[in-house]
Amino acid sequence: MQPLPPPPEEARRDGAEDAQWSRPECQVWTGTLLLGTCLLYCARVSMPVCTVSMSQDFGWNKKEAGIVLSSFFWGYCLTQVVGGHLGDRIGGEKVILLSASAWGILTAATPLLAQLSSAHLFFMTFSRILTGLLQGVYFPALTSLLSQKVRESERAFTYSAVGAGSQFGTLVTGAVGSLLLDWYGWPSVFYFSGGLTLLWVCYVYRYLLSEQDLILALGVLAQGVPVSRHTKVPWRQLFRKPSVWAAISSQLSAACSFFILLSWLPTFFEETFPSSKGWVFNVVPWLVAIPASLFSGFLSDHLINQGYRTIAVRKFMQVMGLGLSSVFALCLGHTSSFCKSVVFASASIGLQTFNHSGISVNIQDLAPSCAGFLFGVVGVCLGGYLIETTGSWTSMFNLVAAVSSLGLCTFLLFGEAQRVDLSPTHEDL
Repeated sequence: MQPLPPPPEEARRDGAEDAQWSRPECQVWTGTLLLGTCLLYCARVSMPVCTVSMSQDFGWNKKEAGIVLSSFFWGYCLTQVVGGHLGDRIGGEKVILLSASAWGILTAATPLLAQLSSAHLFFMTFSRILTGLLQGVYFPALTSLLSQKVRESERAFTYSAVGAGSQFGTLVTGAVGSLLLDWYGWPSVFYFSGGLTLLWVCYVYRYLLSEQDLILALGVLAQGVPVSRHTKVPWRQLFRKPSVWAAISSQLSAACSFFILLSWLPTFFEETFPSSKGWVFNVVPWLVAIPASLFSGFLSDHLINQGYRTIAVRKFMQVMGLGLSSVFALCLGHTSSFCKSVVFASASIGLQTFNHSGISVNIQDLAPSCAGFLFGVVGVCLGGYLIETTGSWTSMFNLVAAVSSLGLCTFLLFGEAQRVDLSPTHEDL
């Protein structure tokens, strides 16, 4: 008598375990993706670092600068669903490589686009929208990749380690970019970040991915990516759950607060403390954020392994990432000391990295990838409007605190760690 085949769910689970990376493979890919996230932010932060110099060259006011800075998110929020779906269908690593190739070329070509005509505002806005469209697929594809390839017990630390690349990339552009800005002008910053991205693409293509895999992926993209029935997301079921809306609200609030600070802090320091050195305020906050991000991932996994409920750990991380960080953001608007401002900015940015081990992990089980960073569009643009209208940076930091508090309260009240895309028989974690 032949043994019965395993149930379909068990077979899928065994197949998923076989597809996971070994420990050496996971280490190589974690380092590679950390560097990829670093270069993603090198390209993304190039514009905020150069905004003051470009505004002087092109005659932009705060509202116009806010339009250019926020236009990145106009494109960014449109490709969130596409990135997650493509990552599931052709592999997240292939999506990341193809998008990095395109945004690397576009970033390096940005100074050339600025010289095409006198319509600098239009071409820079258009360039940033395209960059946002290309970078929008990165984190959904990354989430898809890590969920398939990394063991669940190591996922929070791996995600935090890779996520630390965002602070490292901002640090690199803040340090090197500030020097290039002083020595060679703002175009050199875009050449630098775009060129490094293309070198990274060449490394991944040569050593980690095969040409045949990329050709197959391009073939699938050319033919169109079908949505099979068993991979369809149960949208109606998801959006009936308060926990899903709590996760989306908290994610949007965290993203909004982070991107407001990311976009406007360089301008704040240059205008409030004109004699200060760019390599100080563009470096120190992100230098603090890197170990903070790694520590948050380690602490989260450690607390869960010690027996604390998953949702309790997630909410604790959000109290740090949204609550305490907003307190230091408020302090930024009420000090005239450069040293205190750097300390407050460092504390706020560093504590925001706790979101990597809070809502960024929680949302993988609760909400679809289309939650996105749509609020970044409103937040960055509104920040520029408030600064231009009120003439005060305090209003912008008050906006950060208000948005963070809203997201935190919603998540504390309604947040859960129970999966809602499966049958309701699973216990709360």
